[in-house]
Amino acid sequence: MIKERILNLQEILKDDEAFLVSSGSNRFYLTGFNSSAGSVLVTKDSAIFFIDFRYFEKAKQTVSSCDVVLYDKGDKGIYEFCNGKNIKTIFVEATHTPLTQHKYLSELFEGINISTDNILDLNLNKMRAVKSKTELEYIKQAQNLTEQTLDYILPRIAVGRTEREIMLDMEFFMRGLGATGVSFDFIVVSGKNSSLPHGVPTDKRIENGDFITMDFGGIVGGYCSDMTRTVAIGGITDEQKKVYDTTLKAQLAAIDAIKAGAVCGDIDKIARDIIYDAGYKGCFGHALGHSVGIDVHESPNLSPNNKAVLEVGNIVTVEPGIYLENKFGVRIEDMVYVTKDGCINLTSSNKELIIL
Repeated sequence: MIKERILNLQEILKDDEAFLVSSGSNRFYLTGFNSSAGSVLVTKDSAIFFIDFRYFEKAKQTVSSCDVVLYDKGDKGIYEFCNGKNIKTIFVEATHTPLTQHKYLSELFEGINISTDNILDLNLNKMRAVKSKTELEYIKQAQNLTEQTLDYILPRIAVGRTEREIMLDMEFFMRGLGATGVSFDFIVVSGKNSSLPHGVPTDKRIENGDFITMDFGGIVGGYCSDMTRTVAIGGITDEQKKVYDTTLKAQLAAIDAIKAGAVCGDIDKIARDIIYDAGYKGCFGHALGHSVGIDVHESPNLSPNNKAVLEVGNIVTVEPGIYLENKFGVRIEDMVYVTKDGCINLTSSNKELIIL
């Protein structure tokens, strides 16, 4: 499967062209090997994984999609290889290469054009957007650990515990289940802090009447999960109930409309219109969702102006929210797998309002 990704790129390249991949997520996609450094060079008839001494032995044992070469000369070694192959143009990752890096490579790779044309980037993104059965399975496993973590933490949420304590408790438990990492720093916010969509857990203590929003996910096999649940403690007001019910209504309607061929912006509008029509215009300020894979935020995304069309195999989150400044907020998030006639919800955790 990974080798096919290399072959797809090679079909685009001419004999005197190469594609240099250095970003961590794309490097992993083309090698199946997780490392903090290294570069993949793809030419018309070869694929080389240049990796330093720290990872060289393990890479030789595990990488089969590329030839593994010790990165002992730095980028000069890549330049020498390209010269030997009579490479005239090297495409770099247009979306991941800083101007300083482009300048450095242009000066070092004398006589070779360093191109920022994004034709290879676009192809790579298109491949990554459609998940294989293996990728889907890893994401399902990561989601399973995420849901087990929710089940674990709910009875442990209590008045007096801090947001930070709950967050640490969740992460430690998830890693103990076997997650190789977390998709992002967990969001656990309560009371007034829950009006912050990406609030950071603090030493604020949980109080009766609080909404508690938990946004979290784990990593299995290099692939992420992402889920948000908002629960209440002690009791809620009529206003809190209206906000929660409206958010859930918007999410369910959007999920029901997802299928291959649907326009991303149209799905966002379905949820947004429900929220705005309920009187909360201006209180839902982020996109409805995003794709999930090696990175927790991938393309395509369900945003208001996105004209991209969903394809079979896309995995996207559906996460409407309503945030009342300095009062409280609610967000509910599931991950779904896009099919020809609809979608499969990969999230099974209860999302009816839970009052602890």
